[in-house]
Amino acid sequence: MSRRSEESRSRVALITGATGGIGKATALGLARTGMQLAIVGRDRERTDAIARTVREAGAADVQAFVADLSSQAEVRRLADEVLQRLPRLDVLVNNVGGFWQTRHLTADGLERTFAVNHLAPFLLTNLLLDRLKQSAPSRVVTVSSNAHRTGRVDFDDLQGERNYSGSRAYDQSKLANVLFAFELARRLRGTLVTSNALHPGVVRTAFGAEDPAAVQRFIVPVLKPFMKTPAQGAATSIHLATAPDLEQVTGGFFSNSRRVRPSRRGEDRADAERLWRVSAELVGMDAPAVEGERR
Repeated sequence: MSRRSEESRSRVALITGATGGIGKATALGLARTGMQLAIVGRDRERTDAIARTVREAGAADVQAFVADLSSQAEVRRLADEVLQRLPRLDVLVNNVGGFWQTRHLTADGLERTFAVNHLAPFLLTNLLLDRLKQSAPSRVVTVSSNAHRTGRVDFDDLQGERNYSGSRAYDQSKLANVLFAFELARRLRGTLVTSNALHPGVVRTAFGAEDPAAVQRFIVPVLKPFMKTPAQGAATSIHLATAPDLEQVTGGFFSNSRRVRPSRRGEDRADAERLWRVSAELVGMDAPAVEGERR
């Protein structure tokens, strides 16, 4: 066995939203490197089935976790289980996400798009941060979208209580992903934990199928032949999780496995700091002073 294969087999990656689409393709791609994998899905039967598929693809080991990440209690339970079962964590891929055309509330009384797409990865990452530091050099990979370029974080109406739009809520959540990834990178400066965000491309998946908008019902089927496959969409996540030359690269936004500039709002440090404080409050978490943060 080569040294690189031995190193891959000793590394552990956790992927959320791994039972379909880009998440499943990311798990399969990382499995082929020989990494040990932990996958997260909402449904036990489906998650176990994907775990078997990933194991057959070559993963050194696969562990399945079941959690509904729209619930903060479930996110906390998931983090506890991960800490109990995984003695090390080298890569966290925050892949879970969704689109809902109409406004839905979670068990915590929060708007579902913001809760699933932003608050879930925010809380989970923070709960697993000590394990990532212990396993360093390690990486946090957050799947955003070029939709962040038309997004705006409306701090006066984060939950869309006054004026909800499915596309506006989604764009805001994807901008929040970028701001979170960059602020996390800043707070982890001086550690060996990196944080980057990415655009996977426009991918052929069942994304938004629970509550689709008109564009998904009528236009997407026409465009499907021109969209990326899930494997193509997962390529940048896999690149960020494994590329040796990215071991010390942090605070970047990537598309097609290359670093690109995010939107101007995506680089707004004041908004990133404010979003971190607001998010910490919404999940009932203190915003601890960590390496790289001014006191």
